[in-house]
Amino acid sequence: MPRKQSGNSTNSGKTRKPAANSGKGRKRSSPAHEQRGERRARSDASLQVEQERQRARRQRQQPEEKPLQPRGRKYPEPKLPKQHLEKPGLESELRPRPQYHAPAYRGSGKLDGQVALITGGDSGIGRAVAVLYAREGADVAIAYLSEDSDAEETRAAVEAEGRRAILLPGDVSDPAYCESAVKRTVREFGRLDILVNNAAYQEHQESLLDISDVQLARTFHTNIFGYFYMARAALRHLQRGGVILNTGSVTGMDGSPRLLDYSATKGAIHAFTKSLAQNLVKHGIRVNGVAPGPVWTPLNPADQPAEAVAEFGASVPVKRPAQPEEIAPAYVFLAAASDASYITGEIISIFGGDPTN
Repeated sequence: MPRKQSGNSTNSGKTRKPAANSGKGRKRSSPAHEQRGERRARSDASLQVEQERQRARRQRQQPEEKPLQPRGRKYPEPKLPKQHLEKPGLESELRPRPQYHAPAYRGSGKLDGQVALITGGDSGIGRAVAVLYAREGADVAIAYLSEDSDAEETRAAVEAEGRRAILLPGDVSDPAYCESAVKRTVREFGRLDILVNNAAYQEHQESLLDISDVQLARTFHTNIFGYFYMARAALRHLQRGGVILNTGSVTGMDGSPRLLDYSATKGAIHAFTKSLAQNLVKHGIRVNGVAPGPVWTPLNPADQPAEAVAEFGASVPVKRPAQPEEIAPAYVFLAAASDASYITGEIISIFGGDPTN
């Protein structure tokens, strides 16, 4: 019978001899092989060094966090010159001078034949709004406290745009002044179409305990009572299509630890704006607001130490304060029926980015 095969039939029952190349699979490293390994290790090390260099190069090439600037125009950035102005603060004494001419802004007749009354119109945002309103075809009444030289400069700027301007010195915290300012505007120009409530008073204090009754009363009487008084006086003359614009603030939304009373009035202005809009919509009068962040005007240099002014605006994402001419177009937009006929009860925020981020 054939034998059953077991294992390898050719070696069945025999002692296996070691294979001639039984060491196969456990090769000894040859000198050439060792050299190749060393070269590979050196290559890996060189690659790692080069990668580190590239990473360092990329880090050096990362763009520096610089203030945001518009194309073709350079605005002042912190550090700004250290300075302090005596209240209420003259714009003519501020360095660098706030920019309000807006040379890139082209008027298109959006406010042709209209009349605007602007409180705090002698300087800052008020001045820039007056100039753009005139460029859009409006005559302007400039209400201001006592800064006559600044007001004269604003009047000259309005007249340079080919429109008429009148000056109305006085205190908006006085209801009699508000009545007379509106009446004179209507007497001089024959009508009133736009009221811009913009006058403001602020005083930084470290603690609530530092805010005197006098300061509290002045802040509220100027910032919110004055807005009520002017709006009430204007309502007797505004027709359908009329506009009321109120200047609020980022502090009215996010608060400010050293501007407790000022922030409270700005929050009140925002609520007043929305409430008055609901009240007047049936009369065809639109009411809106603009809430700026830091703007380069006499207001802060007249209220803070010189050292703090040097860093003004540095904390917002844009890394600089706005110039008045950057804020004023929002007031044109909200005043013009061609742009904002369906907008009422809104607050446009112009913060230079979200300051809470």
